Amino acid sequence: MAARKVINSPARRAAAVAGILIAAAVQPAAAQAPSTPPPGDGLAALAAMQRVTAARLDAANGTAALRGSGPFPAMLEADLALPDATIYRPANLQGLGRRKLGVLIWGNGGCSNDGASAYAHLAEIASHGYLVIAPGKPLTAPGTASGAPTPRFMVTTISDMRDALDWALAEHGRAGSPYFQQIDPSAVAVAGHSCGGMLAILMGQDPRIKAVIIHNSGINSPLPDNPPLLMHRERLQGLHTPVLLVLGGRSDVAWPWGQQAFEDLNKVPIFVGSLDVGHGGTFQQPHGGAAAQVATDWLEWRLRGDHQAARTFEGADCKLCTDPNWTVRKKGMR
Repeated sequence: MAARKVINSPARRAAAVAGILIAAAVQPAAAQAPSTPPPGDGLAALAAMQRVTAARLDAANGTAALRGSGPFPAMLEADLALPDATIYRPANLQGLGRRKLGVLIWGNGGCSNDGASAYAHLAEIASHGYLVIAPGKPLTAPGTASGAPTPRFMVTTISDMRDALDWALAEHGRAGSPYFQQIDPSAVAVAGHSCGGMLAILMGQDPRIKAVIIHNSGINSPLPDNPPLLMHRERLQGLHTPVLLVLGGRSDVAWPWGQQAFEDLNKVPIFVGSLDVGHGGTFQQPHGGAAAQVATDWLEWRLRGDHQAARTFEGADCKLCTDPNWTVRKKGMR
């Protein structure tokens, strides 16, 4: 798949916005939004649609599902500057104070083009002070109007994730960006679910990545695409940072692949935590469930040196080690 084009130039971005407004204004009414536009000219109808859309998005971002439970209530947005991605971030960036945003690049389950497939999980992480980017528009997010395209599988690639990271780090240095001087470029991680976890393994080889989280995945090859896609087990050896692998117990189809990844990885610390919830994990639970809490602790420890978060994983009496709901294996760490 060709890399997605990111609109970086302010002039080009303004031109793109103007084009969208003009196109919307001259469309027939039947081709516009779900509601019937009020009488008047095309610009008045467009303004009315924008008000309705803004109200719908505000209502969605006011829900607990998208605010998360962390100290920085989160929001979801699709930004014209990165149009084929879904962004989760603290709603009030000025409220971060001196704290800088960590960055998490996410791989969607099924390698789908739905950036909202794990929205509760990703919003929860964002609420702890992270800029989280998932490839694809938010097709199934709260606040999405009826008529959105049906998500497609096996369409997002490692290039989409690299583009997202390139964009985020560029925004940190771009005057006029809401993220200008708001990001810690040394606090970058990658994660993903199932097929997206395999993309996270590939993305984890990028030298800018400082932590990796693999949910319900490993090296599953060949992938059932048409034609089939292969991923070689040797790819694991390209990982250069600590790895957290979260599995869903023996009923998780990825259980054997995750266990094999644990055996194969010897150069970096690896922690495997398994909760008996199956392949779907806890993504649909409030605030992303237990897996989101564990993932957040891994990021806080590995990217920010939080010693309290480290207690979830370190030592024979670690938090997960002593929780009867979790099965734990670890290597290269105490």
